[in-house]
Amino acid sequence: MRSVQCELSSELTSGVRRVVSAEELAGEWTPEINFLVLANSPEDLALAERLVAGDLKNVAWAASADLMTGDVVKVDAARSKVVVLHRETDQHHSLFVTNRCNSLCLMCSQPPTPNADPWLLKEALDTLRHMRASPRRLGVTGGEPTLLGADLVNLLRSARALHPATGIEVLTNGRRLADPGLVSQLFGPAVENVSWLVPLYGHASYLHDFVVQAPGAFDQTIGGMLTLQEHGQPIQLRIVLIEPVLRQLGELAHFIALNLPFVREVALMASEPIGFALANREVCDVDLRDWQETLVATIAALRRHGVPVILMNTPLCALPDELRSFAHRSISDWKNVFAAECEGCCAKDQCAGLFAWHERGWKPTRIQPIQEIV
Repeated sequence: MRSVQCELSSELTSGVRRVVSAEELAGEWTPEINFLVLANSPEDLALAERLVAGDLKNVAWAASADLMTGDVVKVDAARSKVVVLHRETDQHHSLFVTNRCNSLCLMCSQPPTPNADPWLLKEALDTLRHMRASPRRLGVTGGEPTLLGADLVNLLRSARALHPATGIEVLTNGRRLADPGLVSQLFGPAVENVSWLVPLYGHASYLHDFVVQAPGAFDQTIGGMLTLQEHGQPIQLRIVLIEPVLRQLGELAHFIALNLPFVREVALMASEPIGFALANREVCDVDLRDWQETLVATIAALRRHGVPVILMNTPLCALPDELRSFAHRSISDWKNVFAAECEGCCAKDQCAGLFAWHERGWKPTRIQPIQEIV
């Protein structure tokens, strides 16, 4: 998430707030929302200070060129900074609801912690309340969101009530979705317009369980996906392309086509070079150019069986011409960058680019600017 240094009004306490201009405040003000008025000019500061000095107890001000109206931020008054939890103009939006997880994936970009973190759920609920516009899609991520149990159900229902047109996407390892108690809470009745993003890393338990470092996880994840299918829930099946997965990707595609043909789509994803991936670089650092034949054969096999496929986190120059139409611009806005070598590439505007921390990690391919779009 973006962390922004600010000058903040002296009486401001920490918490979640919506950023507005002084001119917007009158049209948006409501007592249920906490506001942060932008004060980047002497005139705006004078007006903001008058507002703060009045009876509007839910109004404070901040000065920063890096904030935008409509931002939802978490204020850290002691450090004179805010963290941007939601930015209206971004292409991708998500709520981070817990850092706990019941897996320890080799390439996890957000290494889990064991302790309860209820403030993250509260922060997510506050973010939902402070959004002034409903995004087209909103991710719910962690950690493992299903560890929240009934609190996840409450979050999904709150999101639906506050933002009825927003499609909600829950990123989950699926293991707890085979638990009848949780299933009855989630799907009795189910919240509408929710889809589930579930990773699968092998066609058999020995491979999937190795990648997620959790014995029994394969059977639980398959059971979870069957539960989702039973309740008519759309599933995007996710496959992160690290070496042990790539070596048996053909077998996994065959398994999906035969046993999981009901998934909405399969997403093949380049690994994010951060977190546990750095400690497991020998299996996570791959150049996707070296695996083009595998990717071509896998996508062809899935499509022959009517299973849609997309590619995520993958620069276009890593792919042969016939696969570039499958690539999506999927990296979250705040961590999406391009390398110096990307300048002059004629496909840059259509490319997923790179993760911002590729320089301390690695790129998913040797960057070669595309000179002509075929």
